[in-house]
Amino acid sequence: MQTTRLRHARVFAPTALVLIFALFSMPVLIGCSGQSEPPPPVDDSGYSRAPSSSGAPAAQENTGMSTKKKLVILAGAAALYYLYKKNKAAHEAGNTSEPQYYLSKNGRVYYRDAEHRAHWVTPPTEGISVSDSEAQEYREFQGYNNQSTGRDLMGLGTEPDDVQ
Repeated sequence: MQTTRLRHARVFAPTALVLIFALFSMPVLIGCSGQSEPPPPVDDSGYSRAPSSSGAPAAQENTGMSTKKKLVILAGAAALYYLYKKNKAAHEAGNTSEPQYYLSKNGRVYYRDAEHRAHWVTPPTEGISVSDSEAQEYREFQGYNNQSTGRDLMGLGTEPDDVQ
């Protein structure tokens, strides 16, 4: 009876060692495969990484003579370009707490996550309240003061890492 157990142990021991080695080395081999391309872009249309607006409700706009400053609502392309330029200025000033935004060739704004996956930025649905003096730069874009006419962001993307 002892000899039968020894025979089985001699036969199964090398097989068991090979199986154990294969199981433990599999995650290492899979992890070393590497990715040559980043994952496809993610459309976060329902989610906005946009910084909060100036705090004023979107419907408030002063048009009369008042001591309050006049506000303009930026939506659509104007809001996206505003967010992109604000983020770019913050990164140039050394504030890297937010991910860096990029302009794509297709006229959209995106950022990349830790896995190098692109996430599209969408402006807040209520728009962004901006002072009239600051908003003048975005007058020509769609969404300036909620107007539907104007320029989109097509062709502004000059980054080498542009996403289509």
